[in-house]
Amino acid sequence: MRLAATDFGLTRQTIIEQDSDGTLALLIDRKSRIIMADGRKIIDKIIKIREKLPGVSIVIKTSAPVCSKTNALLEKQQIRIESL
Repeated sequence: MRLAATDFGLTRQTIIEQDSDGTLALLIDRKSRIIMADGRKIIDKIIKIREKLPGVSIVIKTSAPVCSKTNALLEKQQIRIESL
């Protein structure tokens, strides 16, 4: 089920889905690599979501390769990355 990103103060281009177990997923469907600048933006989005829904589990679902430094940054923030 898709959630309205504007409810969390995010742009409409942000795609948020809720799984059957209550986990939220940020969908990033693109071909270019996710780099550190993107990782910081992702963390900012997750902070906004957690302000509205504290304690919710959030994962990133992407088809793009993730830079190793960005991957480490997201893991440090306890954000999982899954393939689309």
